[in-house]
Amino acid sequence: MLRIAAPVALALSLTACATAPAERTIAVTGSITYRERIALPPTARIEVRLDDVSLADAPANNMATQSFASEGRQVPFAFSLTVDRADIDPRHSYAVSARITDASGKLMFVTDTRNSVAFDSGSAVDMGMLTLVRTH
Repeated sequence: MLRIAAPVALALSLTACATAPAERTIAVTGSITYRERIALPPTARIEVRLDDVSLADAPANNMATQSFASEGRQVPFAFSLTVDRADIDPRHSYAVSARITDASGKLMFVTDTRNSVAFDSGSAVDMGMLTLVRTH
């Protein structure tokens, strides 16, 4: 009996180790777009952030960022941000924001509303389509 129980216990513990990293992380996904019929320059930069926005009188604490060049592509752009479940405090507030800048860093489009993230027990949160507004 011990000969059978030991290998089974070892296999179960190895399986738990193999699946643990995926369960520890949460993916926050979605897409960004804007309404204007304006093409982005090929050098535009896209940045999407997940921030802890709990404190009104302090800067947001960045939890994850995805930044990339448009390389001539146009909206919508998909994003995926990964955060460790251990870093999420259920008493805190979290939000996703996005911005598009030109090659010199001048802001072209930005989210102007709060896009709150509701974390639950799942391993993914789909934010859907976030709409950016043009800056002048």
